[in-house]
Amino acid sequence: MEKANENEERKREKAEEFKIPKGNIVETKEKAKKEKKPTDKEKLEELTDTLKRLQAEFENYKKRADKEKEEFAKYANAAMIAKLLPLLDTFEIALRNTKDHEKFLKGMEMVYAQLFSALEAEGLRPITAEGKKFDPYYHEVMLKQESDKEEGIVLEELQRGYMFKDKVLRYSKVKISGKKVEKNQTDEKNIAK
Repeated sequence: MEKANENEERKREKAEEFKIPKGNIVETKEKAKKEKKPTDKEKLEELTDTLKRLQAEFENYKKRADKEKEEFAKYANAAMIAKLLPLLDTFEIALRNTKDHEKFLKGMEMVYAQLFSALEAEGLRPITAEGKKFDPYYHEVMLKQESDKEEGIVLEELQRGYMFKDKVLRYSKVKISGKKVEKNQTDEKNIAK
């Protein structure tokens, strides 16, 4: 019995020496695994919660972006309108002087100059057409007239066209030159008939 007691005492000393926990070692390892590893249900709940939060954040972002977009569209032209206010003032002054033809005409010229200047500052520029070769990217033919000039030359600008930055806003409506038919050629055509 003494040997058995000695053996047990040695085991206890070794256990204390190596700090082996009392009880079943296998049970302790299983408990540690259970404590560290969440169950599938817990993982699912955590992922579902994360997904719901992300969806809510995204919905809030969309609402905020839509609100900013509406706000921008609502006030986008405010700067342009502010630039046109002096034009409105000039119109009022010109309309007050309708009895004096000279002052009225001068007022209208000022209105035109201010309006053109404001629009030009925003990127509007006229398309020059008269005397140039017809270009279908900038001109729209309204009339064709016989002329001594080369065929396809713009003789007259009926309505001015405009570019806004690099894009055609309105095509120039023009009258272009056509081939001049000589009398000899027309006589020959009539005789041939």
